[in-house]
Amino acid sequence: MDEKRFALLIDADNIGAKYIKTIMEEAANEGVITYKRIYGDWTKPNLEQWKNILLDYSINPIQQYAYTTGKNATDSAMIIDAMDILYAGRVEGFILVSSDSDFTRLAARLKEAGMIVIGMGKKQTPKAFVAACVKFKYLDVLASSYENVGNEKKPKRKTKKTQAEDEIKSSQTPLEEIINSIQKIIEENSDEEGWILISLVGAILSKRYSDFDVRNYGCKKLIEFLEQNDFEIRREKDLNNVKNPAGYVAYVRAKR
Repeated sequence: MDEKRFALLIDADNIGAKYIKTIMEEAANEGVITYKRIYGDWTKPNLEQWKNILLDYSINPIQQYAYTTGKNATDSAMIIDAMDILYAGRVEGFILVSSDSDFTRLAARLKEAGMIVIGMGKKQTPKAFVAACVKFKYLDVLASSYENVGNEKKPKRKTKKTQAEDEIKSSQTPLEEIINSIQKIIEENSDEEGWILISLVGAILSKRYSDFDVRNYGCKKLIEFLEQNDFEIRREKDLNNVKNPAGYVAYVRAKR
């Protein structure tokens, strides 16, 4: 199956260069990046860190002067470019990297045109922008997990208490809401014994919450997340999987 083509558009005024590795690795997981553009006023010293790494990642810097104080010209340039790329018809999706709510309408408009819209930003990103995307990734959370992998450390699991403390400062969907939603999904879609495929739970959650990613809650996989939050797991050999006969399918239900 052919990979989807994406345009990667980065708001340099809003996102720091320290997230570049996370941005590029997460973007590569989604498909082929055919456009790589970053927007800002490159005459300003605060973008110096970005200027030092753009060649390494083959990202095309787009110069946008701040003509008027208090107005974000970078946003306008990025929005205009996005629409030009949309009408060129050479991509199936967009990756918008910013924590700025000004891109909410752009994300919604691109979705209306049938595009896959993935957002990336910090946990303080307004909920409206997060919800306007098909999928949203929190860079500050994911950057920490990448650092842990590099140092061969396991990501620290978050307790319900520490998760609640984080959520006060974040637009991230609260853990309690995710757990309640899982319980409802199980009630509505399970068999007579209360079991449902974990893969189905994950698919429904992703549709309901654009920012759902188990890494946001200190886990690597959905099955780990479910076990950590007191759901019952059942594994069975996958006899239908010819390529991997040793594999298994996993089911989940609420503990009884």
